Amino acid sequence: MAVAEDGPVLEAVGVSLRFGGVRALTDVSFGVNRGEIFSIIGPNGAGKTSMVNCVSGRYRPTEGRIRFGGRDITRLPTRKRAAIGIGRTFQNLALFGHMTVLENIMVGRHHLLRRGFLPGMLWWVGGARREEIAHRREVEEIIDFLEIQHVRKAVAGQLSYGLRKRVELARAMALKPKLILLDEPMAGMNLEEKEDMARFIIDLNEEWGMTVLMIEHDMGVVMDISHRVVVLDFGRKIAEGRPDEVLADPHVRRAYLGEADEVVQEPAEATEPVAP
Repeated sequence: MAVAEDGPVLEAVGVSLRFGGVRALTDVSFGVNRGEIFSIIGPNGAGKTSMVNCVSGRYRPTEGRIRFGGRDITRLPTRKRAAIGIGRTFQNLALFGHMTVLENIMVGRHHLLRRGFLPGMLWWVGGARREEIAHRREVEEIIDFLEIQHVRKAVAGQLSYGLRKRVELARAMALKPKLILLDEPMAGMNLEEKEDMARFIIDLNEEWGMTVLMIEHDMGVVMDISHRVVVLDFGRKIAEGRPDEVLADPHVRRAYLGEADEVVQEPAEATEPVAP
């Protein structure tokens, strides 16, 4: 998987986050390069989702900065982050259960629609139909890509969990983001569904050119598809690098995999043989 080398599209600089007296993040810094799959891992309560919420705008860091494309977006509202190219999925599905798959995906196009009453009225005379066709064409392309053609008119709330995960990914893709945030995309899936989702994420990155920032507990998936990984533990960064480098780090193995420090035993002193 080729990785672009033209600098970070996203930068977290000294990010700290507190809720009252509780520190969720402490001085976390990392950069996500354009065109890569970048994963955040760590044990439960490590601060992974808090970090992604700082990137998406759901939380505002107590200290530090978030930059996107070189622009400081630390105080930018969530809705405006979507408009500049940041999309996301959620660990707990956030679909409109009473709407069809097609309608849910079309919601993801909202910020691309014409705004303003007068410009809208003038445009409506000749452009409304053309825009609707263009939006539908792009949505249908996403539906084909994620292989959900057979449920496009189904009510989202009646689908299996794995299919609903795909629909949520489709809605995030419909934003046409430069950076897509995936919060536990494999959670609750069986092996076959995980393999499909991993393939979609790789193709999303390679064929659609989207930079991916992913939280995922499945270490096999993380090691197989990520270009780089950052590891959090108790809200602090303890490692960053290629998957093989991170997996070999003793701090990571201790914190994430639960391995104890290796105990080196001193050789036993030699004793004189006892005569029979």
